[in-house]
Amino acid sequence: MTLPLSGLLHPLDLLAVGLLLLAWGGTGWLCEHPPAGRPSVSVLMKVHRRAWMREMVTRSPRIFDASVIDSLRRGTAFFASGSMIAIGGGMALIGNPDRLATLVEDLTLPADTVRLEVRVIFVLILVANAFLKFVWSHRVFGYCAIVMAAVPNDPDHPDAYPRAAQAAELNINAARNFNSGLRAVFFALAALGWMLGPLALIVTTLATTFVILRSEFASGSRAAVLDERPRS
Repeated sequence: MTLPLSGLLHPLDLLAVGLLLLAWGGTGWLCEHPPAGRPSVSVLMKVHRRAWMREMVTRSPRIFDASVIDSLRRGTAFFASGSMIAIGGGMALIGNPDRLATLVEDLTLPADTVRLEVRVIFVLILVANAFLKFVWSHRVFGYCAIVMAAVPNDPDHPDAYPRAAQAAELNINAARNFNSGLRAVFFALAALGWMLGPLALIVTTLATTFVILRSEFASGSRAAVLDERPRS
């Protein structure tokens, strides 16, 4: 006999889940649409990606550019593989009620197996979203590589810089999806706090939000990208 959703989730659970979803969507929107006077690392890197493609036009040979784009594709493939493994592990856990019951006893989790299954499924939804983002990012980086290969070697060719601009936008789109996948992974880890209860989920959600916003708006990496002064 299964319980209705209202019986599985208490009001504090709904509040905690709603807070996580709001934080997940809000951080994504803020990273891509930051205040004009406080650009995020994601926005700052768009400038460098476009500059990269312009420099590629006059670079010969373009082995360095091919190596960088291949490295980016390997990174997306790694995270996609990791997400798939996590999804498989979570599905195996849900499909084995005895093991789930043992987990509840061993970790003294404040939930029965049915409620724990709901929480595991919620984590898997976030990981599945990350997997789809990583796979699409990998594909778009592939598109970018093809367009980069189509950029003429002659910088005076009329199609050279327009095609380089197309490659830059594909690169930016792929990076946007990759970053979105990473945020989904971060909040999937935060969602594991729900295993200990809604209050723990609220704490892990706030902590994850702080880490993401700090890395985008107040990190050393951002300062390094923002500081373009020549070094002596």
